[in-house]
Amino acid sequence: MDKFFKISERGSTVRTEIVAGLTTFFAMAYILIVNPNQIVGFSFDVPGIQPIWNAVYIATIVATVIGTLLYAFYAKLPFAQSCGMGLNSFFFVSFILPEILKGGDGDVLAGYHAGLVIILVSGLIFLILSVTGARSYIAKAMPDCIKKAIPAGIGLFIAFIGFQNVGIVQDNQYTLVQFVKLQGVKWEAVAPAVIALLGFIIIAVLSKLKVKGAVLVGILATSVIYYLATWTAPSFDMASFAEPFKDFAKIGVTGVFKASSWKNAFGGEMLGGIFSAIMLIVTYCLVDMFDTIGTLYGTASEADMLDENGDPVDVDKAMACDSIATCAGAVCGTSTVTTFVESASGVAAGGRTGLTSLVTALCFAACLFLSPLAAIIPSAATAPALIFVGVLMMKNFAKVDMTDMRSAVPAFLTFAMMPLTYSIANGIGIGSIAYTLITIFTGKYQKKDIAVTIIALLFVAKFVFGTL
Repeated sequence: MDKFFKISERGSTVRTEIVAGLTTFFAMAYILIVNPNQIVGFSFDVPGIQPIWNAVYIATIVATVIGTLLYAFYAKLPFAQSCGMGLNSFFFVSFILPEILKGGDGDVLAGYHAGLVIILVSGLIFLILSVTGARSYIAKAMPDCIKKAIPAGIGLFIAFIGFQNVGIVQDNQYTLVQFVKLQGVKWEAVAPAVIALLGFIIIAVLSKLKVKGAVLVGILATSVIYYLATWTAPSFDMASFAEPFKDFAKIGVTGVFKASSWKNAFGGEMLGGIFSAIMLIVTYCLVDMFDTIGTLYGTASEADMLDENGDPVDVDKAMACDSIATCAGAVCGTSTVTTFVESASGVAAGGRTGLTSLVTALCFAACLFLSPLAAIIPSAATAPALIFVGVLMMKNFAKVDMTDMRSAVPAFLTFAMMPLTYSIANGIGIGSIAYTLITIFTGKYQKKDIAVTIIALLFVAKFVFGTL
């Protein structure tokens, strides 16, 4: 095992890898429930939606296991994959919501299947780009300032997600966001936020004391505090396990193999014609490509797994894992599968090899039969881990040359726009556009900047013709 995963070579131990795998699992286990909810848009009162939810639930687990095992055994990197957030909501808006709005004339199942075809085609394009090396070339061709800003931007993005998940950061009609209100509010309403902040301090203290597995210990300790402080007990929904498996077999894995699904995707009026289908494919390709590139640079930087050029080790294999997982996800019955930013929590716990990914995959596989256990760890316990990861990843921004505006401005936009637009891809795109324009107008443009110019043009097209 040590030789296969290169555990000693990368300065880790089996125990550390197991703890890291568990940490990643707990940090991203929310996807099991959130992904099917997002894909059906919480439209549970619509006829035909519940079977889709059931199918997507099983498909989410299967696709996550496949994608993460690819990282474990092929790329041998400590990263996990699952259904991308944002992309799953876009799936609902693009393929299921239009059918819901048709009322009695709509067919949500047909829209669901047509969407899976679009995801499969985009996955195949990913795979071709990965095999030919085009995706890794694009990643490596990005300017150094953007490469350094990506990990910090992702760190802030991850922390922002953690703050939101427990209500530490809330909506405000005037300022858009605000700190949680603690005055005149019942304890039950603010308990998750307060306990999450306490959990964050616990993880920070344990980390300062160099306690092994500080993040995982913090998650478990915060879980105990949550149930004691709220006077609640872990709940188990022991509903029938058979129904999701039946719907998965009936409508999940069969969708992309139906001729009608391909007709609806490209030849019919369901998606607005072939041009609309092509634009949807391009959008999914673009967003997933740069989400993955951003996540790889961020997590690899935290794991100290960058080569002499500042690029992730085995980036070609990582890109291939991502594309194959997307194809597998479409066949199973779910939206685009991508490398998860929550992988950084496992890296922060010491994960450095594919053994971390293997442990995470086994945990998700167990959820096929032990799904009620996934709900035991509350969001108040996982949010501190995400916030702490944000702290660890912020250090990368210090490496940016802030005295040179050609470096400082694109880096700042990349860093800031990830959380502010809720998209890793948008941050990379806006930073690339700024870098290209500043380089052109200051007379610094060189042949090596052609690649980032292409990236900028792709994002201009994305913003103009359609974006998430």
